[in-house]
Amino acid sequence: MTSFFDTLTGFRSLGEVLAVVSGLVWAVAVILYKVSGRNVHPLGLNLFKNVLALLFMVPTMLLLGERIFPPVPAKSFGLLLLSGFLGIAVSDTFFFYSLNRLGASIVAIVDCFYSPFVIGLSFIILGERMAAWQLIGVALIISAVLAASRSSDNGAPLARKDLVLGMIFGVLAMFFVAVGIVIVKPVLATESIVWATLVRLVGGTVPLVLLIPLLRERRAILRPLFAPANWKAMVPAAFFGSYLSLILWMGGMKYAKVSVAAALNQLNTIFIVVLAAIFLKERLGWWKVAAVALAFLGAYLAAVPL
Repeated sequence: MTSFFDTLTGFRSLGEVLAVVSGLVWAVAVILYKVSGRNVHPLGLNLFKNVLALLFMVPTMLLLGERIFPPVPAKSFGLLLLSGFLGIAVSDTFFFYSLNRLGASIVAIVDCFYSPFVIGLSFIILGERMAAWQLIGVALIISAVLAASRSSDNGAPLARKDLVLGMIFGVLAMFFVAVGIVIVKPVLATESIVWATLVRLVGGTVPLVLLIPLLRERRAILRPLFAPANWKAMVPAAFFGSYLSLILWMGGMKYAKVSVAAALNQLNTIFIVVLAAIFLKERLGWWKVAAVALAFLGAYLAAVPL
């Protein structure tokens, strides 16, 4: 099945460009999610963003002339649903728990696990290999992320419980999102990016719809979703994070090696650090400035084709 992005495949670095832009758009969404998380439960925020993204996806597919119910092998359909469950329902919920406890800049440290998880899984499951300079690029990006997170924020020190639980939630989030994308890499080779994104969103939304009504705190989870004051951050967060960024991220994974795309996605951490300093007033020291330059050097090396 072809899609809008397939018409751009003559551009040699399409996958790499999509991966970088996806990271930037996701960083914008993270700042908005941090603001939303002050008043909205992680499960409720995850459900809201997924439902809104689905509402964006349907007219997008109609506008692009794509079929919502194309003939697709059952295995491919099932893998996309499983990917959505792991990478959206599970991973994003854990990520929001981590973001609420740690804040944007410290979550940047946890995000470092994304690239190693994806690269390791692509090596084990897909048999991908990387050249020496690409490995150096990956190492530089991860080093830059660690350096960017060295400076503390302006807020009070974190309680040990918040730090430990935030790190655990964050690492689990990165692991599940890595598994979710690696298992569908073969499917993306033959299916439309937009349609695959739609199915993943369904796989990430339905479990939340079934789970939340069974929880004791369901009213506390759902009530903030209907408060118009919360929509100011939640609506743009859903647009950037669960609609636009997700499509771009899937495109990067389709048109570039999973390992290379993951390394370029990791730039979102640098973007988050910069945006957190601007909009959340988190401290931006010289370590973080130097890390930005180091990360972009690493991104260039990771994107150099074999």
